[in-house]
Amino acid sequence: MEILLKKDVANLGYADEIVKVKAGYAMNYLVPQGFAVVATESVKKMHAETLRQRAHKEAKLVADAEALAATISAQKPEIKVKVSESGKLYGSVTTIDLAEALAAKGIELDKRNITILAAEVKELGEYEASVKIYKAIKASFKFDVVAAE
Repeated sequence: MEILLKKDVANLGYADEIVKVKAGYAMNYLVPQGFAVVATESVKKMHAETLRQRAHKEAKLVADAEALAATISAQKPEIKVKVSESGKLYGSVTTIDLAEALAAKGIELDKRNITILAAEVKELGEYEASVKIYKAIKASFKFDVVAAE
């Protein structure tokens, strides 16, 4: 069954995409929750016209996202934390800390879009993180965890 997504659905697609799903998933979950509508011929025609009108705006959003990705990739923020004498951190570095460090450099990001690629950050050193900026556009950057003085 084909449906038109109204909102982004994890592991399925983004808003304004037409995707195929099983009928039960569509009719019992996606449509009642307001995530999608059934893609009839008239819905497809209206959707095509809407996409044609939005193409210019979409190109600008993608260009802005790619520029932001390049800016983020060039950054290497330092996270200052308290450490024990053995070099272990008191606590751990989280996405909140990374969002704040990037905000101090003038880049505002939502902490939910940041992913730390290491399992845990509980020691001093260099680590890597990635940021989901817009649809399939992601940026990776390295950050240093250093001892606060």
